[in-house]
Amino acid sequence: MGAKFSVCEVRWERYPRVAESAHSRAWLTWQCNRGLAANTLEAYGRGLERYLLFLAGRGLTIESATRLDIAAYVRDLLSPGPSASDSQRTDTHDSLANATLQQRVTVIRLFHDYLVEEGLRERNPVRQSALGVRSLVPRFRKLPWIPNDEQWQAVLHAARREPLRNRVMLAMSYDCALRREELCNLETGDFDPTHRTLRIRAENTKGRRERVVPYSEPTSELYARYLGRRRQMSRDRGKLFLSESHRNLGQPFTIWTWSKRIAELADRSGVEQFTTHTPRHLCLTDLARTNWDIHEIATFAGHRSIQTTLLYIHLSGRELAAKLANGMAEIHASRMRLTAELFG
Repeated sequence: MGAKFSVCEVRWERYPRVAESAHSRAWLTWQCNRGLAANTLEAYGRGLERYLLFLAGRGLTIESATRLDIAAYVRDLLSPGPSASDSQRTDTHDSLANATLQQRVTVIRLFHDYLVEEGLRERNPVRQSALGVRSLVPRFRKLPWIPNDEQWQAVLHAARREPLRNRVMLAMSYDCALRREELCNLETGDFDPTHRTLRIRAENTKGRRERVVPYSEPTSELYARYLGRRRQMSRDRGKLFLSESHRNLGQPFTIWTWSKRIAELADRSGVEQFTTHTPRHLCLTDLARTNWDIHEIATFAGHRSIQTTLLYIHLSGRELAAKLANGMAEIHASRMRLTAELFG
């Protein structure tokens, strides 16, 4: 049987200006119906909402925006402070990451393509041929941030006060290098406890590629304990992680709520850079440190491009080291033992 692709719902309350505009609402609905991943759909909605907010502030419309207006919008995104209204966590906490800026420009370029196709504009002011420049935003790639051992232990120590479900989720997000959407959409039938493997469904991945990954014995023990807790709320098969709040008891645990829990954990631990994606970055870097082959890491991570995997090779520093220390080969296992001790 082929992969079962689920269609994400647009959370219109997050994008009121998009919802109010017939053309922007139609465009985002179309993107939703294409079966985009929830994270991608959210990024499109946030980007378009930000653009419409900028236009409204200048008394402009989507039909009248010029190349100069687009350049002013990019300048506004580059400016730190209240004008650049975005809640994304970054290293500096006051400006958007370069990748996010690139994404914002991509959103309005695709949106204006739609307007041209619908006959609402004669040309797309965001197209490079129209701008007459190489790129609106210079492209550069920073290595992902990962915590050092002291910071990681601080996060794990703060996580000891978390409910069992959250501790399982944090352990799995590191152990299996899971993205937020992959983690929150895990189902009870995705696990093979006998072989300690986990199937990540294609419809929940960024690249729409299914993969099977192993998880450690400490994570397996946490998982077994959580199943007992889950049975108290629901014996139905389906989403593994369920809400334990009185208002949504037994309902699937959402990616939005997980992001909030991780933000709270980052604040309590004092490691403010920590996000839902950090455990994945750390796991893949640890695998690179233990001399995993680049193709093995790419398969484990579900990367479509080896270039993405190379980031973790560079981040590990192994290309600059003559040889890793003898004990480095066990860093992945030792980190999971530390996790088990703190969570036990």
